[in-house]
Amino acid sequence: MTFETKATITTFGGKLLKLQHQSTSTGTPMNVNLYLPPAAVSGSKVPVLMYLSGLTCTPENCTEKGFFQAHASRLGIALIWPDTSPRGANIAGETDSWDFGAGAGFYVDATAEPWSKNYRMETYITSELPDALFAAYPEVLDASRVSITGHSMGGHGALTLYLKNPGKYRSVSAFAPISNPSRCPWGEKAFTGYLGTDKEEWKKHDATELVKAWKGGDLKALVDVGTGDNFYKQGQLLPENFEAAVKEAGIKGLELRYQPDYDHSYYFMSTFSGDHVEHAAKYLFA
Repeated sequence: MTFETKATITTFGGKLLKLQHQSTSTGTPMNVNLYLPPAAVSGSKVPVLMYLSGLTCTPENCTEKGFFQAHASRLGIALIWPDTSPRGANIAGETDSWDFGAGAGFYVDATAEPWSKNYRMETYITSELPDALFAAYPEVLDASRVSITGHSMGGHGALTLYLKNPGKYRSVSAFAPISNPSRCPWGEKAFTGYLGTDKEEWKKHDATELVKAWKGGDLKALVDVGTGDNFYKQGQLLPENFEAAVKEAGIKGLELRYQPDYDHSYYFMSTFSGDHVEHAAKYLFA
């Protein structure tokens, strides 16, 4: 698969590549940003941290406002920022609301019509995109060392894809994740649209449900939630449900931190992005 380089930008001593390719999973062109730290620019093979964005976002949002590159540059980690959904699938209603359709793929493979043809973000994120990037940059991206993180809807994606694919990722972290989507308005809307009304199917894409069957040992998970986050206060995130499920299952390795007064924004994320890159580095370089 060929990537078209739309821009190359020097930042923190490395190179940010703005890429586009034609996806077989979504049937549409997909944009993705890739940061190569100075070590990779010099020819060394480096591990990878994939960041999954939240509702309405493109690869640009976190690239510009998350400040992950500053920490990844120092530690020698490549960063991948995929898009949050297909764009231009021309499905009726896909741009009618901000929390469903375009910009809101929820990192699932849709099974309900008319979404099932194009909205296959789970396959895209776990298989097609990384396979394509590792094939395109084999000298500098280490396919054997990958971690995953994300924010809000992307935090849901990071947790669920990690839990569904033991051994694929070295670690997981999340900022303000939608932790129990089967029981919050955002998740109920998305899952009904993409997966249908069978709530047993929903559980296959819900971190709080998935962790109950986790057999992968230490969870290696860091989660940050701001106590000033209005979506947390409204019951959209439900990290307490995830924490309770982890404890009930007797699983070790979840560090859940409630950060006083922080909201849902990039001010919150940029404050703690260094911690999340360092969390990944602990396992990527183990």
